[in-house]
Amino acid sequence: MTLQRIGIIMHGVTGRMGMNQHLIRSILAIRDQGGLALQDGSRLMPDPILVGRNESKIAALAAAHGIERHTTDLAAALANPDDTVFFDAASTQLRPQLLRQAIDAGKHIYCEKPISEGFEQALEIARHAKASGVRNGIVHDKLDLPGLLKLKRLKESGFFGRILSVRGEFGYWVFEGDWMPAQRPSWNYRRNDGGGIISDMLCHWRYVLDNVFAPVRAVSCTGAVHIPDRWDENGEHYTADADDAAYATFELDGGIIAHINSSWCVRVRRDDLVTFQVDGTHGSAVAGLHHCRSQHRVNTPKPVWNPDQPQSMNFFDDWEEVPDNTVFDNGFKVQWEQFLRHVVEDAPWQYTLMEGAKGVQLAELGHQSWKERRWIDVPDLEH
Repeated sequence: MTLQRIGIIMHGVTGRMGMNQHLIRSILAIRDQGGLALQDGSRLMPDPILVGRNESKIAALAAAHGIERHTTDLAAALANPDDTVFFDAASTQLRPQLLRQAIDAGKHIYCEKPISEGFEQALEIARHAKASGVRNGIVHDKLDLPGLLKLKRLKESGFFGRILSVRGEFGYWVFEGDWMPAQRPSWNYRRNDGGGIISDMLCHWRYVLDNVFAPVRAVSCTGAVHIPDRWDENGEHYTADADDAAYATFELDGGIIAHINSSWCVRVRRDDLVTFQVDGTHGSAVAGLHHCRSQHRVNTPKPVWNPDQPQSMNFFDDWEEVPDNTVFDNGFKVQWEQFLRHVVEDAPWQYTLMEGAKGVQLAELGHQSWKERRWIDVPDLEH
């Protein structure tokens, strides 16, 4: 069997998401399975080099996982022609500059979202990558969640009939950090550091709505800073001034209305940390990260409103589990494999940096809607 090496510069993978999902559960998982099978019968073996500012952190991470190469010198890594892919999962504020450096060095680009804090900058980087001829992609992890894959399967089968609405609930209680350590980094709650749930989550909701249901055409969004007093990683008090909750309604093609609540100030009483309920003329379904339950119109109960008597119907009993019918791999790994095939085999790939720019566009329009207290149309992007 022929092994083909591909060198991957991995920047910003000492953080939780970059380390766990991209390095360990994607690149190293591909390595441990003997590489990625290609169409010609050979296997593609990723050879990562870890790049970061903290020498001790990246050295320890490399040693822990048997990675031979690491450096604090990004310029030297980009100058190495043997490494052809650049991946970034570090700060959003630094990402536009880093991506431009890598594009100008001729590297293929794959990165976390968002591309940048502002839409015009995101659009500029996406166009620069296209003009430079490098392969490029943005992480779109939620599309490969088993729950959403099952929702898409139901839609493509015609199960819903005409889709009427989509209702999403995302979030959980993030502790303030005083008596209980917070589960998210403090920069998430500081505007000047690029924090805020609108910028974070509307990028996700753009690709979910566009690709699972229908393209987004308009948005109405209200944000909130529900908890202004928080404590950072060192136990120091700070004033949180970035939105920690967002309540957004979207108009989609075909007259579909979608509403998604995103909040780090909510206690969970639902099936999962994120759930989507889709209602159509012929059926409905509710999906979380892994499970999806459906209810067809012939199985729909007929409740009657009567506030004078306790409810006797258990509405949870009338939903059926949508079976897996396949093996679902880690969504991040699946997308890494798709992107690497795109790089070496020119396999189809639609989730370019331009798709990432669409996410930044929607987040920016969400902020505008909140500020101006009105609906905002979402214009098409000229590629």
